[in-house]
Amino acid sequence: MKTVLVTGVSRGLGLATARRLLDDAEAYRVVGTSRTLSDEYGALVEESKGRAEFVQSDLGEIDSIPGLVGDVVDRHGTLWGLVNNAAIGMDGVLATMHQTDIQKVLTVNLMAPLVLIKYASRGMLAKREGRIVSISSIIASTGFHGLAAYAASKAGLEGMTRSLSRELGKRGITVNCVAPGYMETEMTSSLDGHKLESIRRRAPLGLALPEDAAGAVAYLLGPEAARITGTILTVDGGSTA
Repeated sequence: MKTVLVTGVSRGLGLATARRLLDDAEAYRVVGTSRTLSDEYGALVEESKGRAEFVQSDLGEIDSIPGLVGDVVDRHGTLWGLVNNAAIGMDGVLATMHQTDIQKVLTVNLMAPLVLIKYASRGMLAKREGRIVSISSIIASTGFHGLAAYAASKAGLEGMTRSLSRELGKRGITVNCVAPGYMETEMTSSLDGHKLESIRRRAPLGLALPEDAAGAVAYLLGPEAARITGTILTVDGGSTA
């Protein structure tokens, strides 16, 4: 069974990814991590018959990451996959944004994935196989008012992905991004009605669901994507077409 570490697993895309991987005919073991255990993921662990587990972590504490990865490897062996999903937004006009908030965004969204890959890839390099998928955003290329720090962190993920695809590809490890647009979630449903309708109109196929992006993640982790690396797979209902 292939072990996949999924960060930010408590809700949204992380939770949908865990569900999607556990549906895959016992191909994967999912180790999910986030700051708190949600009821939804807790239920998934209970239903998984030993194929899913939860590890509490705060990726803002960079020094804890080597121990996190080491503990998972000690219990389950070398990781097959790493899904860098955990992220924070902290939207606000940059000129008035607290420097500590800027640092939090860059630490969780960019520094933590880099350090996770640093330690997760060591075993992959030795085995000459593995999959790394990071969750970017269409904001990395389109930009959005009040999200300069967030956009910078996601653009950084995409640059990191392209470079690491060359660095790790020689050992059979693929490195890719999935870039969702706005998705139909509790967060978007709380937006002002006119703003939400405007966002929906931009997507000819309608806004994607977390399950749509989770399917893209599963594809990049699977055997059909063995020759795909360094790419950004966009899942946005066509809003950036």
